[in-house]
Amino acid sequence: MPIKKEQAEKDRYFMEQALVLAEAALSDGEFPVGCVIVNGERILAQGGRIGTVGALVNEVDHAEMRALKQLYLQGDTVNRRGCTIYTTLEPCLMCFGAILLSGIGRIVYAYEDVMGGGCACDLSRLPVLYRERSVQVLSQVLRKKSLALFKTFFQKPDCAYWPDSPLARYTLAQE
Repeated sequence: MPIKKEQAEKDRYFMEQALVLAEAALSDGEFPVGCVIVNGERILAQGGRIGTVGALVNEVDHAEMRALKQLYLQGDTVNRRGCTIYTTLEPCLMCFGAILLSGIGRIVYAYEDVMGGGCACDLSRLPVLYRERSVQVLSQVLRKKSLALFKTFFQKPDCAYWPDSPLARYTLAQE
């Protein structure tokens, strides 16, 4: 189904907001992932990646998880099915599962995660908890801008987060 011009403009606008968060993460030396959760024209929650530098390196503080936590703090007042999550990198399996369980109806991402992306999962092969969920996925919205951030990150001489990973190699090989 083709995306209407109005929706495409809205997708670009909100991806720009996610990119601002990714740029802030990169400025802090973090993996450049930013995420916003939108309902209608309003950003309800947002997050940037933390936990990729310093003493508390972890794989839990993903931008999507941080945004989802903010969304949950708003209680059941939000129609999550009508929400779209915009993220600068394809959600990993952990984040994809959490997005499915949250009931969010749509995922829009900029750059594909060839190492850990979860959006291509065949839901019909997953356990019933996930199999009965549905989500629309749109990829490559402002991909080049996101790619530029990841290239900058992986080109840093002191890059210690996934420095020679399949994602780093793939990213650095992109034009």
